[in-house]
Amino acid sequence: MINHPPVDLLIEQLGTDGQPVSRYCLCVVASKRARQIIEQSVSNPKSKEIVKELAVASREIANGKIKCVKD
Repeated sequence: MINHPPVDLLIEQLGTDGQPVSRYCLCVVASKRARQIIEQSVSNPKSKEIVKELAVASREIANGKIKCVKD
């Protein structure tokens, strides 16, 4: 369970025009970004830092670096 940043904040950050996204959308976006981070860490083994990929993804969403785009 994510405590920081709060799930409600993440849902609002992903939404557009004051319309929050669903929790399902948040899970999909965060998991896709976490998989991207895992792939990057596999290709760059220099980093010995222990990082939880989902935590990094949720921080990026909270900071507005990640947006939800409908295909």
